[in-house]
Amino acid sequence: MNEAAPAATRGAPGDNLVLPFQIDPHGLRGRVVRLGDALDAILTRHDYPEQVAQLLGEAIVLAAGLAATLKYDGVFTLQTKGDGPVSMMVADVTTEGAMRGYAQVDRGKLTKSLARPGPAVEAGPVPRLLGAGYLAFTVDQGADTERYQGIVELNGATLSDCIHHYFRQSEQFQAAINLAVGQVEAPHGGRTWRGGALMIQRLPDARGADSEDAEEGWRNSMVMMASSTRRELLDRSLAPETLLLRLFHESGVRVYSERHLIDQCRCSRGRVIGMLRGLPRDDLEPLKIDGRFVVTCEFCNRQYPIDEAELGTADDDADPS
Repeated sequence: MNEAAPAATRGAPGDNLVLPFQIDPHGLRGRVVRLGDALDAILTRHDYPEQVAQLLGEAIVLAAGLAATLKYDGVFTLQTKGDGPVSMMVADVTTEGAMRGYAQVDRGKLTKSLARPGPAVEAGPVPRLLGAGYLAFTVDQGADTERYQGIVELNGATLSDCIHHYFRQSEQFQAAINLAVGQVEAPHGGRTWRGGALMIQRLPDARGADSEDAEEGWRNSMVMMASSTRRELLDRSLAPETLLLRLFHESGVRVYSERHLIDQCRCSRGRVIGMLRGLPRDDLEPLKIDGRFVVTCEFCNRQYPIDEAELGTADDDADPS
């Protein structure tokens, strides 16, 4: 673990990061997630309706926070599938902190859903936009390792509710999250997407000793975490360390080195060529535009025009950019 420092000794505002912390007396570990221009770039790259961008932003913030609790070397993915207007969402984070995300949207179905009055609209974004389905967490560490996956039913009004439902079912992972995503005034005019979250996790070896004190510390810390406001979670001028001191100064909180996050897709020309080579010829023809196969990355919206000759001669690992 990185060398820790008392929260009071640090304090520069930051963006696009995860800051680990620990509340020593209660055996609790936590993460502050703060996303700014990286989140805005991902959400504005596609012309998502505002409600969809909001939901995808929440998925990306949650993925960043959950990934930071795990030790892995590869890709952590949060994915939803449902029968609603947003049939699928994917948000993933690599060990190096590269983030990406996208949502599949049936716009006609979405318009009808948002126009429909009654309990379905008031129930919350998960039943209204995602519908019935599931949420899955996957850790992929490469071809030679076994993939870890956790799956939970979409149960709740919000994505946070679904995550808490998963936590309640898990015997290995006791945690809670306070999440905020929204558009705020940008420094140079206009509006920009921002996201923030606070997550606290109970360490397994802290549950047995002094159980009454540990339970009280856990409950009090959850109350303090939940008291953090949307404004505080999204405020770029408020250093994460300062927020932690506001909430947990009585218990004592220590912070560790932050992990930086970036907006970076993993698509490449070589990967696209490899994918096309594996498709039957009949599936390739609909991709042709003006004599070239044109593939658009669902995540970053980048287009790859591929010539016939490239499919026969190019190396799968060519052009890794």
